[in-house]
Amino acid sequence: MENTLYFGDNLDILREYVKDETVDLVYLDPPFNSNATYNVLFKAPTGEPAEAQAEAFVDTWHWGPEAAAGYSEVMSTGSEAAGILRALRSFFGENDLMAYLTNMTARIIELHRVMKPTASLYLHCDPTASHYLKIILDGIFGPTQFKNEVIWKRTSAHSSAKRYGPVHDVLLFYAKGPTFTWNKLFQPYDPYYIEQFYTHVDTDGRRWRRSDLTGAGTRNGETGKIWRGIDVTAKGRHWAYPPADLEKLDEEGKIHWPKKANGVPQMKRYLDEQPGTPLQDVWTDLPPLHNLAAERLGYPTQKPLSLLERIIGASSNEGDLILDPFCGCGTTVHAAHSMSRKWIGVDVTHYAVTLIENRLKASFDDIEDLVVSGRPRDMEAARDLAARDKYQFQWWATWLLGAHAYKEGKKGADRGIDGLYFFKNGPMGTGLVVVSVKGGENVGPSMIRDLRGTIEREDANLGVFVTLTKPTPKMVAEASGAGRVKTAHGYFPKIQIVTIDDLLAGKRPDMPPGYVVHNRMEMRKAGGTLKKVEKVSNQLSFTFPIPGGKKAKASASSLWDEYVKEAQADK
Repeated sequence: MENTLYFGDNLDILREYVKDETVDLVYLDPPFNSNATYNVLFKAPTGEPAEAQAEAFVDTWHWGPEAAAGYSEVMSTGSEAAGILRALRSFFGENDLMAYLTNMTARIIELHRVMKPTASLYLHCDPTASHYLKIILDGIFGPTQFKNEVIWKRTSAHSSAKRYGPVHDVLLFYAKGPTFTWNKLFQPYDPYYIEQFYTHVDTDGRRWRRSDLTGAGTRNGETGKIWRGIDVTAKGRHWAYPPADLEKLDEEGKIHWPKKANGVPQMKRYLDEQPGTPLQDVWTDLPPLHNLAAERLGYPTQKPLSLLERIIGASSNEGDLILDPFCGCGTTVHAAHSMSRKWIGVDVTHYAVTLIENRLKASFDDIEDLVVSGRPRDMEAARDLAARDKYQFQWWATWLLGAHAYKEGKKGADRGIDGLYFFKNGPMGTGLVVVSVKGGENVGPSMIRDLRGTIEREDANLGVFVTLTKPTPKMVAEASGAGRVKTAHGYFPKIQIVTIDDLLAGKRPDMPPGYVVHNRMEMRKAGGTLKKVEKVSNQLSFTFPIPGGKKAKASASSLWDEYVKEAQADK
């Protein structure tokens, strides 16, 4: 279970694979469209055109049969959370926000179950829904288990026409029980504070400030004795340390003696020996990832490693188990692994799981044979995925082929292209193979003709048709009739048909060796130039994302050249 990536719905994964009270820390950043305006957010499904709703809520759930079933399931628990959810529905009605809250309630109930009594949970959200989520968390964990609402300043500025610029996210911090893991963290002192209070400087350049060596009230023990002729008891006070310790501090030069003969000595607190200011609940010192950040993967909601390292450092210890049920691009599991924690990552998109898999393998030498649970490994699982989600099936099949998805992580019109595969075609040229994936039962020769048209429209060299079912003889004849194409690597069939069964058995279509670099991080690792990429291409099993919004006439060579220029600029 530990150090495992799961591909699938986190509600199903939690129920099937994660046992009660096994997790030490949960961090979740559930998808929610922070750009949605309230007039859209609170409309019922019939009050807004379906297309506009889909555009506004591309990242989140909608109210429908699935949300209604989830609501009924929560109601059946009879819990306080059920009562809260019922009250929210009576207020909001049936809309996208209510679907979001319903789905989150079911998942938080399961997360609470798998948490150890000493575990903590951090729910990352934006102010649009944080107050509703907090009510739900209060109903599941209990109001007394709320610890903090942490404000993270995620960007320096944001222009808004008729409101203050929204620049922060919210982290709702809850503990499952009264005793929980807590490691106190510190921040560096503010420069102004240092200038105001650490006003003394020794000859060696060390800054220090004075602080009391005595405390209020008298004591009868060691700390109440006379030291160096000074009777602090007569002053109604006591020493902060026993006389023996005071002698040691004086030998180390850490006691300041006033010029007045009857003055009370004070402690010299050196700046370089202080841990800093205890971490507060407003975090302005962790900047978001900028476009040229070394760790940036191009994932739209990627959070900086420093943010997760802080959370994991504060609320877990080495060897603890960290769970992220909305794993995204894998920042949580990356931070957990680097900090010697065990981890579980879950995501519902194959694109995200593959991205995490590549990220971990590229970042850690001790991760080589990472198994992704839930990824189809036989025809039964492949058919199940195709029936449940055609987009996830397309992205998985493209990955299985060794190409990359044309619109990774995005649903919508693909213009006949489900995947792309690039290869070097001569000293200066780049060849392109377009991939079409079909997961349905009804396939025919017209689909091969459509692929041929796509090849010509995109100025591609070759095409591969991936099918879940066995191709018909007419489809095979149509592909054969397209002929062969000359490349720098020899002649290849212009159109090839391959089944999922073939791919699962390790059979691949006959294609030229391709470029295999995943993202900016890997471009830097390769050296940031096409020449270096070619040298390491056999060692890296990655594909690279294509810049979006290209015209139909854009060639593979121009896309590749643009990507190389971007990587060189990043370097």
